[in-house]
Amino acid sequence: MSTLPAAPATAAPQALPEQQPKGPYHHLMNGVSFMLPLVVAGGLTMALSFVFGIDAFKEEGSLPAALMKIGSDSAFALMVPVFSGYIAYSIADKSGLTAGLVGGMLAVQLQSGFFGGIIAGFLAGYLAKWLGDFIKLPKNLESLKPILVLPLLSTLGVGLLMIYVIGVPVAYVMTALTSFLQGLNGTNAVLLGAVMGGMMSIDVGGPINKATYAFSIGMLASNTLTPMAAAMAAGMSPPLGMALATVIARNRFTESEREAGKAAAVLGLCFVAEGAIPFAAKDPLRVIPCLVAGSSVAGALSMMFSVGLRAPHGGVFVLAIPGAATPLLPYLLAIVAGSAVTGVLAAVVKRPVEAPAASPVP
Repeated sequence: MSTLPAAPATAAPQALPEQQPKGPYHHLMNGVSFMLPLVVAGGLTMALSFVFGIDAFKEEGSLPAALMKIGSDSAFALMVPVFSGYIAYSIADKSGLTAGLVGGMLAVQLQSGFFGGIIAGFLAGYLAKWLGDFIKLPKNLESLKPILVLPLLSTLGVGLLMIYVIGVPVAYVMTALTSFLQGLNGTNAVLLGAVMGGMMSIDVGGPINKATYAFSIGMLASNTLTPMAAAMAAGMSPPLGMALATVIARNRFTESEREAGKAAAVLGLCFVAEGAIPFAAKDPLRVIPCLVAGSSVAGALSMMFSVGLRAPHGGVFVLAIPGAATPLLPYLLAIVAGSAVTGVLAAVVKRPVEAPAASPVP
């Protein structure tokens, strides 16, 4: 007598991995990612206005004046509010967005700038999140909470704190920092550039790199252009330097690494520091010091030459726009020098690749 086939055993459903809580760094980078397109569009539009002459935008009704209005008065004016708003959005979702945007706008109006925007964004996000957990409404009124109660209360709280408590002290600090950076010259400027350069490459696109880049963007929003130039030169040097090393010291790299060097060259030209990650990950004790040394040289030279950069990204391609980076030739020299230091040091400290053993003749 035949028996019915046994039902196939069903695998027990696997538990989904718990989502890791998002920390302050994640929220900060979320704000930066939403702000960055405004910085790029605004900076490049302002640079385009300088094609007609450095002071051409001062002529009312002219095309350069219109370009400056789009870039400086519009795109750059939205930078800090969008930055703050999306920090708050990352923390509290839509409930925090309104308070974050308003807090960022107040930071601009109170002249507390980028740092005021950071404070406003975190304050708005965590306040909206706390209010959302604390306030309990009847079910028939629950729908009012995200569109009326939370935006109103969180915006009032953040706005009043920015006006009466936070705005003025942070504006003072921001003004002092901006004046300090704009007044740097000689040894102090070189030292700052070297430190920023090292921070841009020590973790090759990691948290320290991103924090340094965010600081540079913040200074760009305050019309302090030299840190941005130093950061981009230092970020281009690691991949360009390692690409150079694969050419001048071929015997110290495998075939796959030499191919990766070609990709690193393209990424370096585009200001993507992560192009050096394959080399740093494989031999960190030798490669990372070379990256830091080259980036420090690039950053120091950029600051020594007082190079100002109006665009926060784009690599060498943005340098083709007149006025985007001034002075241009010393800036190119800084990038080349930093890349050369990284490449030569890597060629020296890397060990030759052992040739594969020949197979025995039968």
